[in-house]
Amino acid sequence: MRHLTFLLCFALAATVAQADEWMVKRKLAGNFVDTRDAIVMAIENRGLVINYTSHIADMLNRTGADIGATRQIFEQAEIIEFCSAGLSRKMMEMDPHNIVFCPFAISIYTLPGEKHTTWVSYRQPQGPAAKLVAPLLQAIAAEAGL
Repeated sequence: MRHLTFLLCFALAATVAQADEWMVKRKLAGNFVDTRDAIVMAIENRGLVINYTSHIADMLNRTGADIGATRQIFEQAEIIEFCSAGLSRKMMEMDPHNIVFCPFAISIYTLPGEKHTTWVSYRQPQGPAAKLVAPLLQAIAAEAGL
């Protein structure tokens, strides 16, 4: 029984440890607007086009009452989606299934009760495509203070 309990605990710990391998997230000292604007500027300064801005906090706040939710998840939250035609093409020439990485997205959000901090996160590219995409995402996020 002890052996089984140990194995279950080990499996759970391994799952938790791997949970962040698919995501990069950092807590920054600063406000939401300045952080979001830095991300937007970093994207546009590279000649990339923002496809869409998803206003996640607004949507959750607007629809929460309709589904019986009472907990506020975010103070503010947006996901900036953008694309690089050249980079996307290279990724998909490597493997057409890399389509799942498009568009690229960076999330900017603040959490209730966390004053003067903003979170920035993005999906960690996997496989051979990571060598192409990860440096771009890292550089854009770095300009926001990551």
